[in-house]
Amino acid sequence: MKRYLILFIVLLLALPVYAQKKLTLDEAISIALQKNTLLIKSKNNLLSSESQLKNAYGSLLPSLGASAGWSWNRIYDKGGQQVFYGGIALPTQPSVADNRSYSVGVGGSVTLFNGLANYATISERKDNLKASEYNISKLKQNIVFTTTDYFYIVLNAEELMNVREENVKYFKRLYETVQERNRLGSVTLADVYSSQVQLGNAELLLIQTQNIYESSKAALLNYLSLNVLEDYSLVDPFAAKKTLDTDSYMKDFNDIQAMVNAALDNRFDYKSSQLNLSAAESGVTIAKSGLFPSLSGNYSYGTSAVTTSDLFNRKVLNVSLSLSVPIFSNFSTENQIQFAQVNALNAREDLNALERQIKIEIKQTYLDLVAAKKSLDVASKNVSAAEETRKINQERYNLGSATILDVLQASRDYQDALRNKINAGYDFYRQHDKLNNAIGRLEFSKYE
Repeated sequence: MKRYLILFIVLLLALPVYAQKKLTLDEAISIALQKNTLLIKSKNNLLSSESQLKNAYGSLLPSLGASAGWSWNRIYDKGGQQVFYGGIALPTQPSVADNRSYSVGVGGSVTLFNGLANYATISERKDNLKASEYNISKLKQNIVFTTTDYFYIVLNAEELMNVREENVKYFKRLYETVQERNRLGSVTLADVYSSQVQLGNAELLLIQTQNIYESSKAALLNYLSLNVLEDYSLVDPFAAKKTLDTDSYMKDFNDIQAMVNAALDNRFDYKSSQLNLSAAESGVTIAKSGLFPSLSGNYSYGTSAVTTSDLFNRKVLNVSLSLSVPIFSNFSTENQIQFAQVNALNAREDLNALERQIKIEIKQTYLDLVAAKKSLDVASKNVSAAEETRKINQERYNLGSATILDVLQASRDYQDALRNKINAGYDFYRQHDKLNNAIGRLEFSKYE
């Protein structure tokens, strides 16, 4: 017997053990900021913007290039007659002549003036680069909010699942109690059937809630680019808080105008839109440069010879200026100016539209947060009332002064109150984070 026991223990230890992985909210946000596809692509595109700015600075510098050449040709002459002055004709012999030449040189050019287009291009590229950086920062804030929202949805579903599990246990106890009382003859068989049906409904609701929990968790893992087949357990960041102090969350949201001003100062997408307008105005300057003359300088230094040993016996140094004055460009310059001005007008309108959107977003989200707070306060009171009602009806049923339907209805009311409180609590958290994101206060650097 002892040998069998030892063998069983060895086999049990040999079985693979798949430990459930813990996942905190901070870890989830950090993973999202590392693996988000859109963020990775945006960072890659930022390299192109940096390269374009470098190229714009390079247009101020002189260009320099080196060249080298070699040529060879052979002339075949089959001979004949050559007539000289006076009509004298002399025969010529067949001949073959080889010619070779070598050349080496350096040269380049520099733009001295082009209507300030080169400086405007630098300003435009700098604005575009900074705007791209702001867009990435805004994307990171959105990732923090989206990850948090996914996380809350899973926690919400998990708490609802726990409520359903407690509900199944409650109706199991009730069913067993009703069965026993029916056996003693104190209640009818109809009460047994009613409690049995309610137990079955509770078990079905539990299965449905479990499916919702697993689906929401899979959605979170997919957003984080994690393996959805692995078993993760989320760590509740609010587990240490016994009660939710909504007033402490509301202390930073007293003045809507102050929140709007903070958003216009903090939001990265608004700063990006401002830079887009500045870049568009630089584009107008670039287009207008076509109305001005352009001046460029050219320079070269070279040598050529028929043999390599004589290459530097004859050297040529050349410096020149080239002035180009636009007189008529078939209206192409006017078209470019008009196109750039339209872009600037559209960029300004985009900025104004974004400002209006920010105001609406903050006002609406603030009202949603206030409504969520009131909903949570009411739901909390309803839970206490529904719990007390269920206890009273349970005691009355035990004493025979209430029916099984009174107990079942009170239990359903209590379950509804619990679910409403859980949903209201997480909705308050979501609206709070949404408002912070609308103001531009969501922190992301600590998760990177």
